[in-house]
Amino acid sequence: MAEIRNYTVNFGPQHPAAHGVLRLVLEMDGEVVQRADPHIGLLHRATEKLAESRTYLQSLPYMDRLDYISMMCSEHAYCMAVEKLLGIEVPLRAQYIRVMFDEITRLLNHLFGLAALGLDLGAMTVFLYCFREREDLLDCYEAVSGARMHAAYYRPGGVYRDLPETMPRYEASRFRNARDLEVLNRNRQGSLLDFIEDFTHRLPKYIDDYETLLTENRIWKQRTVGIGVVSPERAIARGFSGPMLRGSGVAWDLRKKQPYAVYDRLDFDVAVGTNGDTYDRYLVRVEEMRQSNRIIKQCVDWLRKNPGPVIAESHKVTPPRRVEMKGSMEDLIHHFKLFTEGMHVPEGEAYAAVEHPKGEFGVYFISDGANKPYRMKLRSAAFCHLSAIDEMTRGHMLADAVAVISTIDIVFGDIDR
Repeated sequence: MAEIRNYTVNFGPQHPAAHGVLRLVLEMDGEVVQRADPHIGLLHRATEKLAESRTYLQSLPYMDRLDYISMMCSEHAYCMAVEKLLGIEVPLRAQYIRVMFDEITRLLNHLFGLAALGLDLGAMTVFLYCFREREDLLDCYEAVSGARMHAAYYRPGGVYRDLPETMPRYEASRFRNARDLEVLNRNRQGSLLDFIEDFTHRLPKYIDDYETLLTENRIWKQRTVGIGVVSPERAIARGFSGPMLRGSGVAWDLRKKQPYAVYDRLDFDVAVGTNGDTYDRYLVRVEEMRQSNRIIKQCVDWLRKNPGPVIAESHKVTPPRRVEMKGSMEDLIHHFKLFTEGMHVPEGEAYAAVEHPKGEFGVYFISDGANKPYRMKLRSAAFCHLSAIDEMTRGHMLADAVAVISTIDIVFGDIDR
């Protein structure tokens, strides 16, 4: 009889299920994982170090490139930390816009996470459905910022500009006839808020479709139930947050426990699992999409009724309007100084955290009173989650390691920061 020996397998970084550049060294006994050793650092871009040689405004677009699936949530934490150091008040309308786009970003992240989990486990249809919805949400990004991914829309003191009154439309081409064009532009006749409101009416039906395909699907449950189980005690000890922690039955959500922006004015529920396995985390993320939809509806309703400023009026921090800049020497000087030298932030230190789609994302600044941070440290949720991959995959089959990587919902931009 042949002797069975443990052998070591390289999983990634080229493997499509490695979600970027994860190199996972697996020690296998036959097809059972005995040990998983994650090797990171293959995408390191030194964001924290780069911030020390850039002004506070110049470092803002780097936040989009950390977790490039949840762009504006990272911007939000960065802006909150700068605002804490500056001691400035953000206009209420800007806070509602931020919350609305935080939740749009949460939908983008969870749609992508669900699509990736489905694809990794062989459910191709869900992948296509989720990307159909993501297109509409990326159009919202593009409408406010001009970019579909790296928006750089939030600013210390508010947001870059108010919501547009018109929504970009598809144009005629030789690939589309008049009837197709009419269907594509049907919900783009009004403002951005009209488009978002129309989307919130359509989304619950789409989420029902995903659940019809997956939730009671026998193969799906065989691949997710009991896979990557984490007890509440181990989740807390490991520093889990977000759906990874709530999937284990711990009702911890910064939007409820440490409310920021206007979350304390909004009505929503926190989704909590019971078993701490891949299936429960899937259910938590699906329910979070429904709750995000509720929050977006409330924000749209409030923003319609309450016009107002969207950025603080302090010209030491925010640029003057272009009309004023062209008529006033003082405003021109403010504008020139702000974009060449940058704002000077008082000495001190500040930490601000948001309920990022993947968990708690925090930004910690130490300022020495200059126009650049003395130090910046980022608290990435996925970094803690990835550290537990050995514990989560041990004793499972090789195919289940793919499900565990996907349920962690990792993006390497904010792990290798």
